[in-house]
Order: sequence, then C-alpha cells, then structure tokens
Amino acid sequence: MIKTLEIDTFTEIYRSPGVKVVDARPTAAFNGWKLGPEARGGHIPGAVAFPQSWAANTYDAILAERLASKGLTPDHSIVVYGYDDGESTSLADRLMLLGYDDVAVLKGGLPEWAAHPDLEVIRLPKYRQLVHPEWLHRLLEGNQTDEVPDGAFSVFQVNYGVAEEYERGHIPGAFYLDTNSLESSTDWNRRSPEELETALLKCGISKDTTVILYGRDTAADPEEQKPGRKAGQIAATRAAAILLYSGVEDVRLLDGGLNAWLAAGHSIETEMRLPTPVAEFGTTIPARPDYFIDYEEAVDLIADPDGVLVSVRSQAENLGETSGYNYIEHLGDIPGAVWGNCGSDAYHMQNYRNMDNTMRDFNEVASNWKTVGITPDKKIAFYCGTGWRASETFFYAYLMGWPKPSVYDGGWFEWSRRAGEAA
Repeated sequence: MIKTLEIDTFTEIYRSPGVKVVDARPTAAFNGWKLGPEARGGHIPGAVAFPQSWAANTYDAILAERLASKGLTPDHSIVVYGYDDGESTSLADRLMLLGYDDVAVLKGGLPEWAAHPDLEVIRLPKYRQLVHPEWLHRLLEGNQTDEVPDGAFSVFQVNYGVAEEYERGHIPGAFYLDTNSLESSTDWNRRSPEELETALLKCGISKDTTVILYGRDTAADPEEQKPGRKAGQIAATRAAAILLYSGVEDVRLLDGGLNAWLAAGHSIETEMRLPTPVAEFGTTIPARPDYFIDYEEAVDLIADPDGVLVSVRSQAENLGETSGYNYIEHLGDIPGAVWGNCGSDAYHMQNYRNMDNTMRDFNEVASNWKTVGITPDKKIAFYCGTGWRASETFFYAYLMGWPKPSVYDGGWFEWSRRAGEAA
C-alpha cells in the first residue's frame, strides 16, 4: 500500500541512507522552471528526476532498467513527489507494480516543500538558458511567460547543410542556421572572427539578440556519407558554443529540440523565413576567447595539475577500435586525456540525455564527471572528433555555472593528424 507522508515526517527521513526521493514532474520543473503553483522553482535536495510521463509510456523491462540506472532499485524506500498527489500516486502505483514494496508520496508535493522558506530547493544555475516547449510556444504567441528576453529574440533551427529539413517543417517563426556558416569545412574548427561576424550579421544577430536554438534528431548511421546531418540537437549546441564564444550574451537551447516540440503537441510550419540582417555586432569577436582552445593550449592543459582535457567520445573510439568518422583515418585517443564518454557513437549522446532526448539530470552529469576527476574548480576543455559533442558537454557545464569550461576545437581530428605527421 502506498503511504502518504506529511512534510514534517518527510523532512526527518529524506536524507536517510536507503531512502530515495523521486521527482515525478517534467524535467524543466526539476531544473528550475516554475510550471505550477510552487513559490520557488527547482527540486528537493538529493531528488532524482524521473517524470511520471516516462513511466506512463515505457514497457516494464525498459522502465526497470531506466530506474536502476538512476540508482532506484526495489531495496530502497522510495518517496515520490510531484505537483499534486495525483501525479505522485500515478508514478508510485507503477513502481509498486514493478515490485517496489516500500513506496510513499509526499503530501502536497513540491508546492508544499517550496512554501517553506527554510527548506532548500536546488536548481540548474542557468536553467533559463535551457528552455522548454511550452515556454517557447507562449513566447512566440505573445503570451505572458517567465524569463522573457529583455529585447529582440530570434529562433533558429540548426543543422549541417540540410536546408530541406527546415523547409519540410519548422517551429513557426524560426529561421534556418547552417553550421557550415560557423565552422570550416576543411578542419571543422570555428571560422575566423571576420567570417563569424559576417555570418552573424547576415542572420540578424548582434551581441544583444536573444538567440534560441534547436535541432531535429533522426536515426544516424555512422557509416553513411554525412551522418552529422541527422544529429540536429548536437548541431544546435555546436552553434550555441560558437555564439557564446563570439559574444552573444543570451543564448538559449530548446531542451529536446524539435522532437520535444512535436511531442508537446505544438504545430510546425513550412513557410520559408529569412532574418533581417543587422549592421553591427556590438563587440569585438571573440568576446569570450576562453571558451575555445587550440592545439598548443591542449598540450599545456594535459600538463597542468589544475586542468583536465576531457574526451567526449564513445568507448569504441576511446579504445581505438574505430575513429568514429568515415573521414578520420587514425585510431586511438589523446594520451593524458580523461574519458568523459558520450554514447554509442560519434552522432549520439545517450550518456548526457534522458530517454526523451532532453538534458540528463545535471546532478548525475556532475557526479559522473567527479568520479574521473572532472570538477568545477579545474580548467576544463572538452573534445571529441571535430567539436560537436564537445560543444554539447561544454554547454551543459556552462548551464551548470562552471567557471572555466572550454572546447578543444581541433579534437581527435587535428591531434591525430599532427601525431601522424610527427611519426
């Protein structure tokens, strides 16, 4: 039988060993967005994000595996909370059916907890930069919403060279941004400051423009000719990193991309839209040069006891079983780098995504990083093959408020060629 805990009882036990607290609300609410009647956005310290919607749409075997991956096993005492007792009970009922015998719900959920100013709530430090579909829908419709941009804003669907995908359907009002305008097609590094300025002005972007980015993810096979065309959300974070480096002060990402927008029931349009160019960017590019490093700085970082170079590559790439790309010849990884994982291959980021393709619980990301020595007090540079996956992890560290994250732009592509030339 599912128990109901009053707030006073819950506060006495929720930090106890063997007790696991589960947040059944949408991940946007967990991160900090106020989606309900709560006085303060965020989540209860130590809570695990597991939205009720995930359980409602998942087979038992897969659900049990997902729960276990988050440390939620039947030998724990589970306390579930949501926005209301109905939301909490729905997830709790499903857990009971899976064999979780000791399950309770917090009466009044997060709104009850947040109403007590002496009780702490945790949130993603820069949650405003990770927007959710309903927020974007309200913004585009001109309806009242939280955390609105101070001035002009633009929405861009991002991918690598597939304008046809944008033409087939995009978020109403969105423009198209091709990553080729931001990075070179020879080495895939960011373009020169002069080229970036030209591209951004053409897109109508100044340093004061709020830029909201998203991509569309479809099944990508690493062996096809240009699989990066199907990794739209990674492309969006690549653009986000380069825009931040350039000096755009308010860059936001639609969590889950176009897939999340469609899953939320929102419409798309096929009308082609072209942004109005602007005359001035407003600052010298790059305004944040520390957000990217190059080969020599990567060499120095490996030798720096206060720095860490992080390989965001698959296990097969890390072990030298594959280069990960059909255009990278050499196998292996950079000596002295720390493996930060990514997912199954060069075009997937399962280790940093939830089952609905949104950003993984940031507490879990930080915990996984800590186990291999990646901590916020260090100077950190992420790399992958050519900078895309590294840009996604950079953006997550940026959202987490880490002070010294960067992207080693050349990645394994540059490093392996230099090592081959020296051999």
